[in-house]
Amino acid sequence: MPPNLALKAMNIAHRGLLRATGGKLGNSFSGMPSLELTTIGRKSGRPHTVMLTSPLVDGDTIVVVASRGGGQAHPAWYLNLRDRPEVDVSFRSGPRQRMTARTATAEERAELWPKVTAKYDVYAAYQQGTTREIPLVLLTPTVIPGRRPQQ
Repeated sequence: MPPNLALKAMNIAHRGLLRATGGKLGNSFSGMPSLELTTIGRKSGRPHTVMLTSPLVDGDTIVVVASRGGGQAHPAWYLNLRDRPEVDVSFRSGPRQRMTARTATAEERAELWPKVTAKYDVYAAYQQGTTREIPLVLLTPTVIPGRRPQQ
């Protein structure tokens, strides 16, 4: 598992590549579309942004994997959205969209995990290297009463 410093450096480099190329490069990584996820810190109350990839997109639902490189601890972004599920997402350098995050249920994970690992076997290796169950997170557009969902 990469150390925290390496993970942070990869995020900074990825965001820098997107900005430097106006989103022309960096919209996918290892064959997966990338996204910028902004959560609110569960302790600090401040926004925190991280670059992630999505191994599956199903309609309006974006699936992300809280793998943290197969580490024993959940990533901070996952702990943040678990406590505060309202997040902002920029998918493939698109406009920011308010979304609601939730951990996939056991049934949903049982259906989705084989699809994820069939396409991206790195996640199977991550799971084998840790004792925790790596969560799948489902991001869906937030529906505000009286308003149409963002497109």
